[in-house]
Amino acid sequence: MSSPSVAGRTAAVVGVAAGLLGGIFGVGGGLIIVPGLVSFAGMDRRLAHGTSLAATLPIATASLLTYIATGNVDWPLAVFLAVGAIGGAFVGTHLLQIIPKRALTVLFIAVVIATAFRLLLTDSTDGRGDLTAVIAVGLVLVGFITGTLAGLLGIGGGIVMVPAMVVLLDEIPVVAKGTSVAVIVPTAIMGTVRNRKKANADLRVAAVVGGFGVVSAVVGGLIANQLSAQASNIMFAALLVFVAATQILSLRAESRAAQPAAR
Repeated sequence: MSSPSVAGRTAAVVGVAAGLLGGIFGVGGGLIIVPGLVSFAGMDRRLAHGTSLAATLPIATASLLTYIATGNVDWPLAVFLAVGAIGGAFVGTHLLQIIPKRALTVLFIAVVIATAFRLLLTDSTDGRGDLTAVIAVGLVLVGFITGTLAGLLGIGGGIVMVPAMVVLLDEIPVVAKGTSVAVIVPTAIMGTVRNRKKANADLRVAAVVGGFGVVSAVVGGLIANQLSAQASNIMFAALLVFVAATQILSLRAESRAAQPAAR
């Protein structure tokens, strides 16, 4: 672990970046927090994941309040997504014991890249239609998949939920982001409580990251409210490609690590 002063400065910078990312895209910020704490603060990856989730709570809360103030949260969608995400956090843990991680990662990469291209082809959105029983069940399923992937790959829920709402329900991008953040808040609370019991979160570092990320999260939420649907989709597609690239690099690193063992 780095010295306290270096770790503190790293946590502050990571917090500002994560808050801006979370505010603009409606994601938790773990894409920046986890690698930032591991690479620059020398934190163990397992501890970094738990700390990231705890830091996400104030960042996501600040983002949510901003999206609420601008009227960009679809609460009915948020409820069904949250039910699935919370269920996925529990049941998904057991399912992951029988699902090959590498195969699921490859499938996730393919879906993410396909979704990115689909977003680029979406010129405008008029907002979702009526919420039917079929759509409600689909939202619970999307939430469940979100919780499962978050547990296995460390992927923030917004990466799955936002494009799902835009592509499948024709939801307005900024509303999809606000709805995603509304789901992330209770998920972060539950995950942090569980991680705290297992001593899998450094709450002091999380407080620094989350504290510095609050202001930039508000700024990011205001920026998101000003983006056109097309610009928002292009930016989110770029984020998805970045996520896919990080997962590809992760697979390559795991393959190289496994080669010496096989000899």
